[in-house]
Amino acid sequence: MKINFKKLFIEETNNTMLQFFRYIFVGGTAFVADFFVFFIFDHILKFELALSVAISFLTGIYVNYILSKWIVFKKEYSSKLYEITIFIIIGVIGLGLTELLMHLFTSNLNIHSLISKVIVSAIVLIWNFTARKIILYKK
Repeated sequence: MKINFKKLFIEETNNTMLQFFRYIFVGGTAFVADFFVFFIFDHILKFELALSVAISFLTGIYVNYILSKWIVFKKEYSSKLYEITIFIIIGVIGLGLTELLMHLFTSNLNIHSLISKVIVSAIVLIWNFTARKIILYKK
């Protein structure tokens, strides 16, 4: 079976399932960057949990934006400022969810922070994709 890499990852598509598949790839890559930065700041540098989460999340959102524009959502805006602003607003809401859920899982439910980070990242990935698809990159 031959996989058409170009169709799977490069060609423009409005197919939501294909976009979500691509977004999982993008989200996974952003998660690796996010998780690595989180590990450095939380476990090596011993920053406060909330600050470690915020710094790592912002790293992840930057990677996510770059890859999302290249692979998932190819819609172009005449105003990059508008696009980036909405992308960031959705990301900030995702950051708020991340902070809230990380606190809930680690402090209230006593789940290890690294396990919490994986669970929370999956939840926020769904929020980010849905919000960006419906609000920012709708047809």
